[in-house]
Amino acid sequence: MASFDEGTGPGLTLAAAGDSLVTKRVTESRDPAFLSLVELLQSADVRFTNLETTLHDFRGTPQAAGNGFYAVAPPRIIDDLSSLGFNLYAAANNHMMDWGEGGLFATMETLDRAGVVYAGIGRNLQEARAPRYLEVPSGRVALVAATSTFPPHAPAGEQRPDCQGRPGVNPLRFETVVSLDDETLEFLTFINERLGLNGAHDLWIRLGLTPPDPEGITTVFGHRFRVGNPAGVQTQPRADDMEGNLAWIRDARRQADWVIVSLHAHEMASTDQEQPAQFIEMFCRAAVDAGADAVVCHGPHVLRGVEVYEGKPILYSLGNFIFQSETLLRQPADVYERLGLPPTATPADLFHARESAGGFTADPLYWESVVAMCRFDDDTLGEMRLYPITLGYGRTRLQRGSPLLAPPEQGQGTIERLANLSPTCQIDWQPEGFGLVQW
Repeated sequence: MASFDEGTGPGLTLAAAGDSLVTKRVTESRDPAFLSLVELLQSADVRFTNLETTLHDFRGTPQAAGNGFYAVAPPRIIDDLSSLGFNLYAAANNHMMDWGEGGLFATMETLDRAGVVYAGIGRNLQEARAPRYLEVPSGRVALVAATSTFPPHAPAGEQRPDCQGRPGVNPLRFETVVSLDDETLEFLTFINERLGLNGAHDLWIRLGLTPPDPEGITTVFGHRFRVGNPAGVQTQPRADDMEGNLAWIRDARRQADWVIVSLHAHEMASTDQEQPAQFIEMFCRAAVDAGADAVVCHGPHVLRGVEVYEGKPILYSLGNFIFQSETLLRQPADVYERLGLPPTATPADLFHARESAGGFTADPLYWESVVAMCRFDDDTLGEMRLYPITLGYGRTRLQRGSPLLAPPEQGQGTIERLANLSPTCQIDWQPEGFGLVQW
């Protein structure tokens, strides 16, 4: 395994992995490609992943607004992840409230009992939004974790002097506006009014339950439109969530030697899942301006591009690190009903039906990713390497989902594809088995 040059002066090495949707043990493997990957992770000071599952023995209740499946794993899984080397976890994502407040609190108890550092969830908004700190030999590392993708019941709520806050995840909500020419918008407005589709929206405005549309904005078919050229969809972070997160990043900058910001975001540009939505880029760059040394994104389960902005790495999606969504032990009735399965169906029936329909198993992009290795000299990014991994596309349901360092031919293909997604960087394949980022 290649290792970093030592660099100059006091510094930090960061190993950043994407989503760990883990439901069964991964530490039993003796595959040399797995053991080399573990060695690589453990060579870094900070080893980060997104914990995309809840950890409890079916505490709480599955919520009505689901995310396709309900993520839950035995509490001992945190010990496995720690054995791999991970010491910093993002917990703000779209699955953390799958089992409601009971599942959230049980997960927090599991993480606290294990003594790991995690961020992005809490008993109220400020607790979910606040940085958490990891002490390593070279200094203090802060993590702020947010998510833009979540069901309606998931965002944490602020406390008031006269009312408790709401448990949940740290949200980064966003606003979407569609620009159209005047003639097209007028026609859509006519159809909308003719069918009476805005009745509930208009009623809520009259009752004072929602604010009226801002000047120049028209709500049609449940979406916000404005006259503009060129036509297209624009997104931007919601101002209060943007400033709330940036305030804590600025605070972390004053309290830590290095600041890492995590964002879980499925949203894409138009129909291309490999390209982040506009608001994601806006937030990531603003996070660097506020003091982040690295911004690590995950969520869409595929790779997105890499950017070095103001000398700081922005990883727009690291894809999957562990992807074991087909070995969940229990799922609520809604999931079975969605696939047309009877009450007598078993978990194996459920996952067979999902596999037969295509989904994740039909596309190799979901089963290849990278681990980013970043070396900071003082607060300057000195080197960034991208080590390609494979999660076993084409293997059986029980074999795929666990990470291995990719063989050279496959790894080179992954790096070349990622280079095409990263127009502001040059990423060159190295015969030692990684992509070297130049900026």
